[in-house]
Amino acid sequence: MNAWPEPVERVADYLRKVAVESRVEEFPAGTLTAEDAAKAVGCDLAQIVKSLVFICDGKPVLVMIGGDRRADRTKIEAAVPCEKAKIAGPDEVRSATGFDPGAVAPFPLPEIQTILVDNELLLHEVVWTGAGSHQHVLAIAPSDLVRLTHARSVDAVAEDA
Repeated sequence: MNAWPEPVERVADYLRKVAVESRVEEFPAGTLTAEDAAKAVGCDLAQIVKSLVFICDGKPVLVMIGGDRRADRTKIEAAVPCEKAKIAGPDEVRSATGFDPGAVAPFPLPEIQTILVDNELLLHEVVWTGAGSHQHVLAIAPSDLVRLTHARSVDAVAEDA
């Protein structure tokens, strides 16, 4: 079997160390968008975790929201708290997470101190997050996701989403 790309191995290694029940799956067609991931996995769009990196007063913050939602910057600024939250550019995402944009896994993230998870993600039995590449996703229980990331549960989505 071919070895996984290094970022995916990093995620798989971390999961082996913490011994949490999860599953990394490979989809050669790619999972670039939340819609692609939901179709590949065969789950609801709401079960796909979008891992968004915001720069809040100069510091990277990870915000995890459902694939069917849009982040609300004002709510994120209030939750962090910070004066100004802006979506990170591709280079900022790479330097903060060690992953490419669109392939961000929620761990390991040594550079990120603040992680927020939208309340609605916690309603599912299983959610699917990025696993380090555009072809890999990770199935995990939301409670384990919160425990491993030390995420704070907040309302982070736009009302019209």
